[in-house]
Amino acid sequence: MPSNQTPLGALPARFRRQRVLIVGCGDVGMRAANSLGATTRVMALTSSPERMDALRSRGVTPLLGNLDKPRTLGRLAGLAQRLLYLAPPPTEGWQDPRVAALLRCLRLRSGALTQLVYGSTSGVYGDCDGAWVSETRALNASTPRARRRVNAEAQVRFFGRSTGVAVQILRIPGIYAPDREGGTPRERLLKGTPVLRAEDDVFTNHIHADDLARACVASLWKGRPQRVYNVNDDTQMKMGDYFDWAADHYQLPRPPRVPRDSAQRQLPVMLLSFMSESRRLVNTRMKQELGLRLRYPTVMEGLR
Repeated sequence: MPSNQTPLGALPARFRRQRVLIVGCGDVGMRAANSLGATTRVMALTSSPERMDALRSRGVTPLLGNLDKPRTLGRLAGLAQRLLYLAPPPTEGWQDPRVAALLRCLRLRSGALTQLVYGSTSGVYGDCDGAWVSETRALNASTPRARRRVNAEAQVRFFGRSTGVAVQILRIPGIYAPDREGGTPRERLLKGTPVLRAEDDVFTNHIHADDLARACVASLWKGRPQRVYNVNDDTQMKMGDYFDWAADHYQLPRPPRVPRDSAQRQLPVMLLSFMSESRRLVNTRMKQELGLRLRYPTVMEGLR
């Protein structure tokens, strides 16, 4: 029964729902929103007025604002109890001013916020020469993109320590899904893009977009304070073997294999950066602490 000792019990049900704010509500953010259910009120920051009707049609309350324009973020302070941050950093520089702008806003009224989940990248580990990598491994980012993520992680973790908000960092590898734009290797196979020969090849890591969304939601409720989680499936394949399997699956020619020095002359810098880092992520903490049971344990199940 409602009482003075439990004031929330006296409120209508719509006010007792947990308020979740998604910043960076793209494909994975929408999948997470769909997984949250009727016990939450889901809000999403968007910089595009054209997206507002689409968000509303999916049951998400749109909030107009732009991470690159800090003055538009003021209404976010004290708004949500749980926050999922999936927005990318800028494409230049060594820091992430977008995270900084949001955290400055949240500090104005941080009392309502209890949980903040930040979607980072497994690229912060750098090249590990194929070794198994747990969350305790020292960071060794080698690309500007990954270094911006290291900076963002540091900002978010400091925010958590200084405010008491429970912060989780999700280190995410390559995201795929057949119903995601560019979410399968089919297009690259059709282009005949080469992969590295076996002796030069690197281990690659994956996560299905649905499993990633479920990990985000699990972390919002179950993540331990100031905790890092590798969010990846159980696939243990080198990149070339993955593309060979995908080619057979799609009944397409297997990609040509080339030595690393030839790849450096033929491939764009972004693609080369993925071919220059080899690691195998350990996902034990995700499974044990978040209780996540993968729907797609490997890319073979996910692409089928």
